[in-house]
Amino acid sequence: MIEFHATTICAVKKDGDVCIGGDGQVTMGETAIMKNGAKKVKKIYKNTVLTGFAGSVADAFSLTEKFEGKLDEHGGNLKRAAVALAQLWRSDKATRNLEALMIVADKEDLLVISGNGEVIEPDQPFVAIGSGGNYAYAAANALYNNTDLDAATIVQKSLEIASSICVYTNDHITVEKL
Repeated sequence: MIEFHATTICAVKKDGDVCIGGDGQVTMGETAIMKNGAKKVKKIYKNTVLTGFAGSVADAFSLTEKFEGKLDEHGGNLKRAAVALAQLWRSDKATRNLEALMIVADKEDLLVISGNGEVIEPDQPFVAIGSGGNYAYAAANALYNNTDLDAATIVQKSLEIASSICVYTNDHITVEKL
């Protein structure tokens, strides 16, 4: 089976802004870059929610659609929609095997949703996932706590740092802001 490695996503909340960014690389197997400019972050639900995904691209698109449906069901309540998606993801035969992680955020909350039913609210106002997630997280931590940079710049620079280290992360970066 061919395995697609996809991405690094980083999100930061600071000074009333919420930003999420991701690189554009989609890698097939261990040796081939299939796409350089994929967009893996976007605004949804009337431009009030940000989402970004890491993992299988097709799976992530499916999960994003399901998450939008859960937001509609729960009147835009991010936490309730995230829990509902995690429950569906874990229990539904059709979604149980989807391989992806999602970061979702609105002005109040920043959450990571995983396929084993976890909805995680990070301790810090920043988080990163994906193949270069640890690198982006370390960079975001250093920049957030030691500079006066805004949220968008921290996301951008954190992803740039990750792209210089992780072979599955490139510097074709998209950043969205609420």
